Amino acid sequence: MKIAVIGGTGLIGSQVVEKLNADGHQAVPHSLSTGVDVVDGAGVDRAVEGADAVVNLTNSPTFDDASPAFFRTSMDNLLAAADRAGVGHFVILSIVGVDQVPELDYYRAKLLQEEILRRGPVPYSIVRATQFMEFMEAVMSWTSDGDTVRLPATPIQPIAAKDVAAEVADVAVGTPLNGIRDIGGPDVFPLDELGRLTLSRNGDGRTVVTDPTAGLFAAVKGDVLTDPDARLAPTRYTDWLA
Repeated sequence: MKIAVIGGTGLIGSQVVEKLNADGHQAVPHSLSTGVDVVDGAGVDRAVEGADAVVNLTNSPTFDDASPAFFRTSMDNLLAAADRAGVGHFVILSIVGVDQVPELDYYRAKLLQEEILRRGPVPYSIVRATQFMEFMEAVMSWTSDGDTVRLPATPIQPIAAKDVAAEVADVAVGTPLNGIRDIGGPDVFPLDELGRLTLSRNGDGRTVVTDPTAGLFAAVKGDVLTDPDARLAPTRYTDWLA
């Protein structure tokens, strides 16, 4: 199969391309660096031409109220091009619990992306993943002040990027789901405890203080970012840290 991977040079995209090509498919990465701009449409038709499937892994440059406009414009451009090219499968990567946190602009934007895909002209699949292990350092940096990191006790089910990429690649070469596949890591941690574990394993002397008002995940109520019924990835967070 020929698969156009839009956003194919990023954290997930580059690994999706590598996995697909290793499995004997023809995966072609596209991004701004290759001349494909999903916002103004430059290079989009060329990118999807001849593709059996399109995997869209592009992301909004911001997490604020500007993000819905990015996903609306980029999806409209990509879906129109995919339809013209006769693409038979369109895949996006979303977030477990994305429809449960309306307080967050970015989550509303990702839900909009899903809705545009569902209403679009191309058979589709949505892969919803839990929070990436690779993002933990960034999460802590948002609320780090000197020797203290403030984190809420929000339940988190961390998944390794390589496991996300493997699932996206698997979905891309399969029959369109016309629905959602949820994937998650094998273990659930309170975010504050995950922070303590991360700092300890990294030899970082900062202290984690539990603060239910701190950071992006303070808006999350309950355990909506976890899913016990998701397809569980093999990599445990402690093994990934090691």
